[in-house]
Amino acid sequence: MMKTITVSPATKAVLSAGLIAFALTGCGGSDGTNGEDGPDGIIGVNIDATSTLKATFTDASIVDGKVSVAFNLKNANGVAVLGLTKDHDLRFGIAQLTPVTEMVGTEGAKVEVDRGYQWQSYINSAKQPNASWIADGETNISPSAQYQAEVEAASKCVDCLVDNLDGSYSYTFQTNIAQVTDPISITYQADDTQRITLELKQPLITANAHYDFQPSTGLTEGIASRDVVSITACYTCHQPESLALHGGRRIDLENCASCHTATSGDPETGNSVDFTYMIHAIHKGQDRVTSTADGEVAAPYKVIGYGGGLHDYGKVMYPQKPAADCSACHVEGTNAPKDAALFNANKSDTACIACHTELASQQHVGVGTNCTSCHVEEGYGRSAKEAHGDVMKAYNETQTMKVVFSDVTVTADNKFSTNVSFTDASGQILPAEYIDDGSRIVMAWDSDKNYPTYQDASYSNRRIKLSEGTANTDNSWTLVWDKVTLPTDYVGKTFELWSAVTACFNHGGYGRPEVKLTACSADDIQTVEIKSEPYHFVMAASVIDDSQTAAVRRNIINTQRCQGCHNQEVYHYDNGVNCQTCHTADKTLKTDNTYPGGKKSTSFAFKAHSAEGHYLKHAGVESGTVLKTDCKTCHTADGIQLGRAADRVWRYGDIETGADVWMSSDTGACLSCHQKYRTDATVSHIESNGGIVDGMSEDDVHTRASEICSTCHTVERVTKTHGF
Repeated sequence: MMKTITVSPATKAVLSAGLIAFALTGCGGSDGTNGEDGPDGIIGVNIDATSTLKATFTDASIVDGKVSVAFNLKNANGVAVLGLTKDHDLRFGIAQLTPVTEMVGTEGAKVEVDRGYQWQSYINSAKQPNASWIADGETNISPSAQYQAEVEAASKCVDCLVDNLDGSYSYTFQTNIAQVTDPISITYQADDTQRITLELKQPLITANAHYDFQPSTGLTEGIASRDVVSITACYTCHQPESLALHGGRRIDLENCASCHTATSGDPETGNSVDFTYMIHAIHKGQDRVTSTADGEVAAPYKVIGYGGGLHDYGKVMYPQKPAADCSACHVEGTNAPKDAALFNANKSDTACIACHTELASQQHVGVGTNCTSCHVEEGYGRSAKEAHGDVMKAYNETQTMKVVFSDVTVTADNKFSTNVSFTDASGQILPAEYIDDGSRIVMAWDSDKNYPTYQDASYSNRRIKLSEGTANTDNSWTLVWDKVTLPTDYVGKTFELWSAVTACFNHGGYGRPEVKLTACSADDIQTVEIKSEPYHFVMAASVIDDSQTAAVRRNIINTQRCQGCHNQEVYHYDNGVNCQTCHTADKTLKTDNTYPGGKKSTSFAFKAHSAEGHYLKHAGVESGTVLKTDCKTCHTADGIQLGRAADRVWRYGDIETGADVWMSSDTGACLSCHQKYRTDATVSHIESNGGIVDGMSEDDVHTRASEICSTCHTVERVTKTHGF
């Protein structure tokens, strides 16, 4: 049988072409010379499609004042980003690191003072106050004409931007920096460090870059610089997105510093927006005051932004306590910025008057603002380093002290008892006169779980003042918890002893005093918490069971992150972050007429989640400090798992009546954030999955709760829902 083959029209065309070529070759024809190879294709992603973006300067030059730069764009995987045009939101700035001097003193007796190196932008504009942007009755402002540093937009020049079609680009500045006379005259110096900045804003991503170099040599290393702080220090308290400013287009400190120069101000308030001044004034927050002949008055730092938006930084609650600890931002040592030590140079008064204002105290009324004429090492007054260091001496010394517990027993009448003393850095027991006997020791059991319930032992009964105990001749105290009845099954439980005890110091005063431990009976003392880890142990019938290892509480929060932002003073009882010892899930409620129902939980989770500054977008607080939805700000990797503590019961206020209601474990945990915004649908969902929102007592919750939240709300889903 003959086999039939079906050939498609496309195949016929190919075969025909092949036969024709074969025929021509067979007849002695030629197929011609080979063509030249085409250029290799560029592997890249279009700028309008990339989800990540990084800009890097590769070169710069200045010829007769004309500035040219080269840069490339890549995504997070190192792939070239193509297609940048002048019409993208692309802007460039340039500033010079200029040695600054200032004439200070009265007329006829002025002297020139070296203020060190400061950035000065070449691109500036003169701004008059816009009266329509200033609200009627606004106080603590002095509208006045100001200069403001600017950047130039690439879109204003047809041919300044050149695309090399491989992810690399070049740009020639529109500004000739050798011809800057208006509104500020800037003299270009080829031997001075120049900083070029780039900002590129896309709808969902932003790229910033900077390039420092010395035009006369082309050097980028070993040249004058002013890198004092690192943005990683800012991230100790701030989430990165909260520092994306000016509409999210500016994210690098280097770009900020070269625009927020000493000649820049806010016309609507008259306030300087110099970077050093602005940052210190903002962080002084609600504690910023100035002195007058009649005493101290509030001096909030304010800026009225573009369009008339008021930024009142007098409402800022700076969490770093003590505020005199400059190391919160000014990190020195390993991995520190190149010029980290510059903040101790005593060359500029800018930071001084930003924090302490022009009249820092009653003794300074009418003196002026030349702080460093007196306040320098070996000067008439203490330098900032000395003065701040004196404040920190008591805090630093208490970090070397220890709380020592001994003779831990359960007495014959079932009362818990211990001896306690306090040692210095060398291990010597501190004299009792230096210890504030009005401060307390707190005890608890089940510290590995959720501490005693409030109905079993309230925190007020579990804390005891040293003065309520017996002072011994060996500088120790014997404490007996008469108000606490131990549970019948206390044997084998993990106990905790935690110190909220303070030591007494003098303040230091004026001149160059010695800050040291001082008798608590003296006048004008300060008290600082002794920093010592809680003592955990397992109880036998009457003494500690040394054969047993204390159980460890589940790792929920990273307390180092808490103290990274709050430092040594969190709120009260400032010996680390041990708030949950007292602020248990079922602690009593607090009256608050601004809250639905008029009563708020006082559990640690609720207080931490709702604290001002622990940013909650939904509530409209908009403090911008951290993003509350980023649970990893405080929580450990395994700190948000549901279903781990089924016996825990939470006390809340009914959102209509304020009456006490008790909630089941996972329900209360979630509502520590969401209680204020819960709906009937929320309640229905919780109850249909075994949760309790309306318990009449802790026992009622234990009887009825059968939560299955963790079945659906896994760690993965919870983290994804909360944005990370």
